[in-house]
Amino acid sequence: MSSKFPSWLKKRLPAKEKRARVEDTLEDLKLNTVCQGAECPNRGECFAENTATFMILGRNCTRNCRFCAVSSATPDQVDPLEPVHIAKAVDRLDLEYVVITSVTRDDLEDGGVSQFIKVAAEIKKLSTEIKIELLTPDFQGKPKILRQLAEADFEVFNHNIETVPRLYNKVRPEADYRRSLEVLPRLKSLKSEVYTKSGLMLGLGEKRNEVIQVMKDLRSVKVDILTIGQYLQPSPEHLEVKEFITPEQFAEYKSLGEELGFKAVVAGPFARSSYRAAETLY
Repeated sequence: MSSKFPSWLKKRLPAKEKRARVEDTLEDLKLNTVCQGAECPNRGECFAENTATFMILGRNCTRNCRFCAVSSATPDQVDPLEPVHIAKAVDRLDLEYVVITSVTRDDLEDGGVSQFIKVAAEIKKLSTEIKIELLTPDFQGKPKILRQLAEADFEVFNHNIETVPRLYNKVRPEADYRRSLEVLPRLKSLKSEVYTKSGLMLGLGEKRNEVIQVMKDLRSVKVDILTIGQYLQPSPEHLEVKEFITPEQFAEYKSLGEELGFKAVVAGPFARSSYRAAETLY
């Protein structure tokens, strides 16, 4: 289809001085963000509003999803100072809600879960009032890893379903729809007080009835929060956009999601899994 963006997908980049505090903090502490790694269209806005989604365990992913801008290459060494540096960034930026995500690390025996646990612990040392959302890989669905994660101190568990089952082989060839769906209730069964959350990208060729079925599947496992956004092609090597979803269509999905019983639904062209994440809890 045409690569020309519709009017509703155009966004102004905030002035550099408004983004400087976050950008300088990330550079100083040598931290990665999914905002930069995944080339999120909201990164300028979020940085200007003094927030970011921290990406741990390096910049290189062991999987090669066809939609994602994060590099698939030899994984980085796990940085033992990363948890402390992230806590320092949280303190400097005076964050009250923190989203921690990671690349997928199938090369590590524990999938990198120990680093998630350490990061959460360092943040909670600053204040137990700080809310933490962990946006994790599927950890290959391993029960032992999920049991470890459940011992950490956090409020929201997020794992993205990303797309409809029919498109998994094309979009997420190394993932599995059923496994991703099962990770969410498994964690909640171990840590009942957490909110569970998942997200979908649209515009990859999915059909309306397929999207609605995924929403029903997520509610069937008691997922609390849903995000639905527009897929944007990061480079010519990635999957092309099949359709630009209109704001009206997103509004319909939001309404349907609320009818299905989600506690919060964030749906729109610029909606992303961690975009304005704190607002879904209040």
